[in-house]
Amino acid sequence: MTALRLAEVSVYYGDTGDTPVVRDVSTTLAPGSWLAIVGPNGAGKSTLLKAIAGIVGHTGRIELDGTSTTTLTRRQRATQLGYAAQNPVLPDRLTVTDYVLLGRTPHLSPLGREGEADHRVVRDTLHRLDLADLAGRRLDTLSGGEQQRAVLARVLAQRTRVLLLDEPTTGLDVGHAQVLLERLDRLRTEDGTTVVTTLHDLTFAAQYADTLLLLDGGEVVVTGPGREVLTPDRLRRHYAAEVEVLTTSAGHPVVAPVRSERDRTHDSPRREPSASAPD
Repeated sequence: MTALRLAEVSVYYGDTGDTPVVRDVSTTLAPGSWLAIVGPNGAGKSTLLKAIAGIVGHTGRIELDGTSTTTLTRRQRATQLGYAAQNPVLPDRLTVTDYVLLGRTPHLSPLGREGEADHRVVRDTLHRLDLADLAGRRLDTLSGGEQQRAVLARVLAQRTRVLLLDEPTTGLDVGHAQVLLERLDRLRTEDGTTVVTTLHDLTFAAQYADTLLLLDGGEVVVTGPGREVLTPDRLRRHYAAEVEVLTTSAGHPVVAPVRSERDRTHDSPRREPSASAPD
């Protein structure tokens, strides 16, 4: 069974619409799986995610459960795909509850209002993300980690089968990033939700995602498990980075940057000659 399928998906920008940003991306995701799109800056990761979300146009075919997304209305798409942008602009004066309640909008009739069932979904989502104690707080009074959880809660409140998250750990320290990814992993396991994220942190990507898709120059370099995708030679070639790839006790790769002896010698400060003691 396939939850999400991309077949030769391309995105073109530019004044004449002929500048390729993403080219011929194909992949298939099973229900409940997690795909992390990785790659250097400018590789086209966020653009590909926006194409899946229907925010930018594309060529090729994107299917949800075998149905082309181009045949869906915006409302239909929003009930099946939940999308969270990188660094979204948050409305300052809204409380956490009111903001998360926005996730129920696709399920309402054009002139309808939220009912008890919608509020129940919001309460459940806040509880699952440990946000219940912050339900009445304004968004602008929250910490960065709390705001990121609120963004995730709004998307989860849509109750979609597929989540698209653009750099969900942006601005978070390693502890808060780990907590957020653990919660996301638990939720997709419990609900069978398919997750697609872009992630800069390759170690996190390899430890949480089932599959990594490495993009460079808008093209797919390789797709597979983290331990197969993240090799020192490949990261040197596509990231221009010197790294060692270690392995945790659980068998997950850890990408460790390594500074070369040549760079260390070149950058080390020179000692100035000591001043002579006065006669």
